[in-house]
Amino acid sequence: MDTNKESAISIPLHISFMPVVFLITALMFTVIIFKDATTAGPAQVVLISAGFLTALLAVMKGQKWQPIEQSIITSISDVMQACLILLLIGMVIGTWILSGVVPTIIYWGLKIITPSLFLFTACIISAFISLATGSSWSTAGTIGVALMGIASAAGIPLGLAAGAIISGAYFGDKMSPFSETTNLAPSMSGTELFTHIKHMTYTTIPGITIALILFLIIGFTQNIGSFDQNKISMISNIISSKFDISLYILSVPIITFIIIIKKVPAIPALFISILLAITCALIFQKTVILEMIQNKEVGYITASYKVIITTLSKGFNLKSGNEIVDKLLNKGGMYAMLQTIWLILSAMFFAGAMSGSGMLHSIVMAIIKKAQSTRSIITATLLTAIITNILAAEQYLSIVITGRMYQDIYKEKNLHPKNLSRALEDAGTLTSPLVPWNTCGSYMSTTLGVSTLSYLPFAFLNLIVPVISFVYGLIGLTIEKINNEEKEEQQEISPHPPQQGA
Repeated sequence: MDTNKESAISIPLHISFMPVVFLITALMFTVIIFKDATTAGPAQVVLISAGFLTALLAVMKGQKWQPIEQSIITSISDVMQACLILLLIGMVIGTWILSGVVPTIIYWGLKIITPSLFLFTACIISAFISLATGSSWSTAGTIGVALMGIASAAGIPLGLAAGAIISGAYFGDKMSPFSETTNLAPSMSGTELFTHIKHMTYTTIPGITIALILFLIIGFTQNIGSFDQNKISMISNIISSKFDISLYILSVPIITFIIIIKKVPAIPALFISILLAITCALIFQKTVILEMIQNKEVGYITASYKVIITTLSKGFNLKSGNEIVDKLLNKGGMYAMLQTIWLILSAMFFAGAMSGSGMLHSIVMAIIKKAQSTRSIITATLLTAIITNILAAEQYLSIVITGRMYQDIYKEKNLHPKNLSRALEDAGTLTSPLVPWNTCGSYMSTTLGVSTLSYLPFAFLNLIVPVISFVYGLIGLTIEKINNEEKEEQQEISPHPPQQGA
């Protein structure tokens, strides 16, 4: 979606806002009426309807259908890699349970982590893994699933637990030199990677510090969960009776994270992790495989094949005789990700219609025209990234569109491009999981098993950092100008966005 190009037909601003108002109003009403509106279907209907309303208004103003349709197709094609990654993440979750990785982490986590320190610990662990791998998605889809299992067993509210995991995961995603968004933002603004990372510390370090303090306060002052020893013993005994929970099982995630750190592309890295988990399951989890097979007369090879294929496609499914354990472990598979993919495609339909009709361009340009002073430019950048996250439903588009829109303005005002790249991440990267129909929001909701609105109030890092960035813009703190020598150097840096990954 290239919003730099003027639409053939200029759409008035008040008309451009109509689909947005309809979308927000309809989604709010839908969430009230339906318990699970974000992935179960109602939100998808609203997004498609909003897309058709956008197209209808544009056609009534003289726009042709063909460019709108082409923009929709292009928009959907832009997220095909993300959809493939989602399917693979579903397979990873299923095989990590079958191989004993998730059960092992839950088993030992219940013995080590206390409820009062769980939120703090979950945030720290997620931050370190995401910082090492550069991927919030991989972090949530692996260690995040295990941490949610621990939270569920301990009676910790799942929205709180997901908020802690997402805060940590997005800290690493934002600060890691291996992260796609961390590379994309400076390439869009025209600055260097480590200059960008250093400049982000002024907003992100205070943000994660405040978040960790809040998680500690909640953990020690609120009765968020308790480790009922009888309940924990029962869960631990069932897990240990079904699975080999020896620590060598953790070689699967360790090797996986090493592969990702070595910058193996997301899709092959995830597939390698799946193969590792399957190998581990075949060697160490024969008891589970034989118990899962319904036909006891078949041989181990046939049973293994059927269980593995079923786990990859529909997820892990074992009747342990205990409802709590079944709820903890019976998940994953490609099928579990289909509703999320459905939501993403519906969101891209709306985003493509907004872009192809010129309405997104009209809204963004209206914001830009109001930006004259440094504080208004920073504020406008943050707002544009957030609005694009809502309308375009994709964090990469939020960074690319906003970066392209404001790059020249920052140059004209002699604002260092690292101010732009930081604002792109502070608002574009961090608010993406807070939008239910955004690719990141729908992914986190599906993977962690809680609605976006449940974890949104507790994703403290994602809420706090944009506010810090806004305050800095208002008072001019850490907002740096660029001198002539630096300006000449920056002109040599051309924006080439990297390949999108997990």
